[in-house]
Amino acid sequence: MPTWWRRHVRAHPELRNIPNITHTRQGIPGDPLNLALIGTEDDMKRALLGAGWYPADPLTLKSCLGIAAATVLKRPYDDAPVSNLYLWGRKQDLAFEQPVGDDPRKRHHVRFWRSELTHDDGRPVWVGAGTYDRRVGLSHTTGQITHHISGNVDEERDHIGETLQKAGRLSHATYVDDFHTKREGRNGGGDPWWTDGRLFVGVLALE
Repeated sequence: MPTWWRRHVRAHPELRNIPNITHTRQGIPGDPLNLALIGTEDDMKRALLGAGWYPADPLTLKSCLGIAAATVLKRPYDDAPVSNLYLWGRKQDLAFEQPVGDDPRKRHHVRFWRSELTHDDGRPVWVGAGTYDRRVGLSHTTGQITHHISGNVDEERDHIGETLQKAGRLSHATYVDDFHTKREGRNGGGDPWWTDGRLFVGVLALE
């Protein structure tokens, strides 16, 4: 575990009351939530861009054809689209990704939803679901072409936090224990996932 993380045992009841799983448009459980960031929308964009993340293109026919071509030709697509997942009845508000080499089949990516919660400094709380795409294949539930994720969602949670910390984009970081009481499941593509149950919480540094 990165040594810069300070683990606090105090409870965060307001965070424990938010959902801990996303859903597909069809209502199938999707990727689990595993992090929360505190900041304005501009803070979010500056922080992620500054930490080496790219905003994902909107999901359109053109972008879908673009990622299909990139996958077949094995060429990079740094801001490829991500599929929509839903929380509080709406798709993600922001999505970012970080490519792995020149292979578009592998990438780090995270979706964020703005919650109704606010931090002590008045800035909103964004909750996110970060996963690592390890390959492209057919969905186990729909039969459609999709990215398949690595099941260890804690590794991606920690990776996102570490990139933000190394870039100097966090003023404080902590964990909320037992955010997930169910420690394993399957996402909308049928991929298994597992977690230690903790939610990473980062306060974005002010410019």
